[in-house]
Amino acid sequence: MKKLALLLSFFAISFAGNSQKNNPTYSFENLPVIATTSFKTDTFNVLRYGAKADGITLDTKAINDAIKAAHQNGGGVVFVPKGLYITGPIEIKSNVNLHLAKNAILQYTRDFSQYDLVRSNWEGLPQMRNQSPIWATNQENIAITGHGIIDGGGDAWRFVKKDKQTASQWNKLVASGGVVSEDKKVWYPTVQSYEASKAKNPGELKADRDMNYYMGIKDFLRPNLMVLTSCKRILIEGVTFQNSAAWNLHPLMSEDIIIRNIQVKNPWYAQNGDGLDLESCKNVLVEDSIFDVGDDGICIKSGRDAWGRERAMPTENVIIRNCTIYQAHGGFVIGSEMSGGAKNIFVSDCTFIGTDIGLRFKTTRGRGGVVENIHIKNINMTGILGEAILFDMYYAAIDPVPLTGEQREAPAVVLLPVTEETPSFKNFTISNVVCDGAEKALFVRGLPELQIQNIQFDNMFLKANKGIDLQEATGIRLKDVHLQIKDGSPLISIQNGRQIEFENLDYNSSPLLFKITGAQSSQIKAKGVRLDQVKQTAQFGAGAQEKVLTINK
Repeated sequence: MKKLALLLSFFAISFAGNSQKNNPTYSFENLPVIATTSFKTDTFNVLRYGAKADGITLDTKAINDAIKAAHQNGGGVVFVPKGLYITGPIEIKSNVNLHLAKNAILQYTRDFSQYDLVRSNWEGLPQMRNQSPIWATNQENIAITGHGIIDGGGDAWRFVKKDKQTASQWNKLVASGGVVSEDKKVWYPTVQSYEASKAKNPGELKADRDMNYYMGIKDFLRPNLMVLTSCKRILIEGVTFQNSAAWNLHPLMSEDIIIRNIQVKNPWYAQNGDGLDLESCKNVLVEDSIFDVGDDGICIKSGRDAWGRERAMPTENVIIRNCTIYQAHGGFVIGSEMSGGAKNIFVSDCTFIGTDIGLRFKTTRGRGGVVENIHIKNINMTGILGEAILFDMYYAAIDPVPLTGEQREAPAVVLLPVTEETPSFKNFTISNVVCDGAEKALFVRGLPELQIQNIQFDNMFLKANKGIDLQEATGIRLKDVHLQIKDGSPLISIQNGRQIEFENLDYNSSPLLFKITGAQSSQIKAKGVRLDQVKQTAQFGAGAQEKVLTINK
């Protein structure tokens, strides 16, 4: 099977002394090639191996026996007929296509004893976890297809925040059992999970922790619904994945992945209820799918901090297109665990409806890693609760939109040395974006020691309460941007921005066009910007001088 095609063209973006001439990249006209799966037509019906679709019998052994038989036969289709199957963890093996018929439901058991504790991965770090309901390691040519539903039984595992429930929902949840935290803000399904929550990183693999320790916190170690580790040639198609205890779909260090025409669902309050997390994966196509989840919708990751940098496996050569994301912290997301880097990612023709943030790029000091060559076009958004587009290098592991009554302060800006722990965002193109309603149109917040670099925005129609906020950024170019802003705050705020260019900026009336602050601000240029809709063109402060701004009609 043909692997990645040779690059047809090279383009180099040189910035701040960092040239990419020896690092060729793809373009929308020259996308990565993903190797595909192929299966024998032999069929292995799980009913023949003892499965009973009665919603009572535990069918774990029968389903795994069918998969083993298919694998030992050289591969084939393991068929799950219509019906409700109660099951524990299922291991996918090479050359096997697990195929769910219409009205087939794999309901994962809420009996925690059916899930073994295994060495695994959690949010970019090696951890002890409960075995994932669907898993595979070092397998090749595997698939999960069909029209059925895979339900992870996540409500038995998850803790729930009171602020994310109505009063009646909360009272019903508390009455169902479990335990409420001392501050009365969080419900846990078991006493064991609550006690473990008080420890710092309780699942971390450490020499002084034996299996008895991990068994004592087992209830807390929620599994991701599907984890495919170090696998090659993967097809996920047609199936609905829902109600995961933690992340929903987690391909890890795998390559040649096609995810097509699936639905991924979680309750909006599902803690860590991500839809799809591609971690340190290579050659991926995600298309024609729907996500409606409790955390980020489609997310790019590559390990956390020193461990991710040591792994040194970026997520690269990814195509995401024709997807719809409803409830999610972010529609398309990179980070925050991106320490191995991310590059050559192409997102197009996607719709975000009611997400907290539309395009969300997040990291923090300590991560390190380089995110570069990210290309996005043809994005529609409506009803965005926070920022339509966000770049933030001060990620603090909190919900992107404050809950009612929650007070937050901006992080202190402190200049630190650049080290291997300093993350980098650079070389993004974002074009043809329409947003009908957001709290803020665009927010870019870099680090003073290593600013966010070289971001090109083209053809943007953004309707929001607040306008554009650029902090600690270099080489930001906005062309053909149309803003409708409700708030009376400055249309464009720039703090320590360098080489910032606006061309053909259109907007409704505003009391102030530019607010520029910071002694490091320089080379801010505007061309084709109307001035008849503002009371004041520019305001300068905190060391910024008037000469840094040039406006040409």
